Amino acid sequence: MSERFTFRIDETDGSARTGCIAMERGEIRTPAFMPVGTAATVKAMKPETVRKTGADIILGNTYHLMLRPGAERVARLGGLHEFMNWDRPILTDSGGYQVMSLSDLNKLTEEGVEFRSHIDGSRHMLTPERSMEIQRLLGSDIVMAFDECPRADRPRDEIARSMEMSMRWARRSRDAFDAGGEHAGRAGLFGIQQGALDEELRRVSAQKLIDIGFDGYAIGGLAVGEGQEAMFATLDFAPAQLPWDRPRYLMGVGKPDDLVGAVERGVDMFDCVLPSRSGRNGQAFTWTGPINLRNARFAEDQGPLDERCRCDTCATHSRAYLHHLVKANEILGAMLMTEHNIAFYQQLMQGMREAIAQQRFDRFAADFRRGYCRSKREVPVHEP
Repeated sequence: MSERFTFRIDETDGSARTGCIAMERGEIRTPAFMPVGTAATVKAMKPETVRKTGADIILGNTYHLMLRPGAERVARLGGLHEFMNWDRPILTDSGGYQVMSLSDLNKLTEEGVEFRSHIDGSRHMLTPERSMEIQRLLGSDIVMAFDECPRADRPRDEIARSMEMSMRWARRSRDAFDAGGEHAGRAGLFGIQQGALDEELRRVSAQKLIDIGFDGYAIGGLAVGEGQEAMFATLDFAPAQLPWDRPRYLMGVGKPDDLVGAVERGVDMFDCVLPSRSGRNGQAFTWTGPINLRNARFAEDQGPLDERCRCDTCATHSRAYLHHLVKANEILGAMLMTEHNIAFYQQLMQGMREAIAQQRFDRFAADFRRGYCRSKREVPVHEP
């Protein structure tokens, strides 16, 4: 690691770590949750509101931005940071997952993936080299290597072949990134470990990535339908296969209790659309579990979404008002609910950072699990 990208671990508590990634555009406190700004926006939120929640970094999406408005256009307009008015770090994913999951695939070869746009049917080719070029044009601070992400329930030999190809693509991504001139001199590049739920395949993947050398390492191929128990079983070994002194990023995760369990197992970074998508659909995350504001029982509830939450939504609006906005499909409802959810996730990360620093993470995790419930159990209603 160089001055363009440094990572320090300040404290550990068991496998949990807290520290900081320092980059040109600012510091990223870890464990960190990155709100997802798929198409140059965290949906229903202004950039300054995202920052106010405590987010140090957001995620942008290579696949969506290459299709609309186009990476070359974003570059002409000053890059992604200027385009969306976000002056903090941005991580961009490689586009590989979206190509596999959203597109009408035409052809997957050693060269890359030829696909049809889900927007207008136009044909495109995404390769490791093109993914690096797009992320350079966007001006990404943390660039992800191009990979393929098969479902965990595929046959082992198929997963093994995919992993091996992703490792060859990782080498090509590294070479293309290093040829990127000024951008390579100020951005970081992360490799992505694959291998589904198989310990040996993940060990091989990790070693190949280490041999190539990256600023950080992502754990890919999880949160794709395997369930929390299987994910945690994989995280019992996968993070430890990666370098201790580099950031470990679990891609696409997850629910609040997923984050606590993953930090417990040594993960430093996360992203997920869940808090923003749930907010737009009337679900709020709280310290006692998720609640559905469409439920009629909140129609006259004058209390806040969460009495422990410090966000503006909880300080200024009641559950009854939010219930009304959600039921009426008012845009303000999506805005306020999303703001709360993103703020809740940031408060959860801050709580974990403090607990690790104070050597009380086990107690924090146990207290969280006692209070938090994913089920549809009854949560308190504030009487008028």
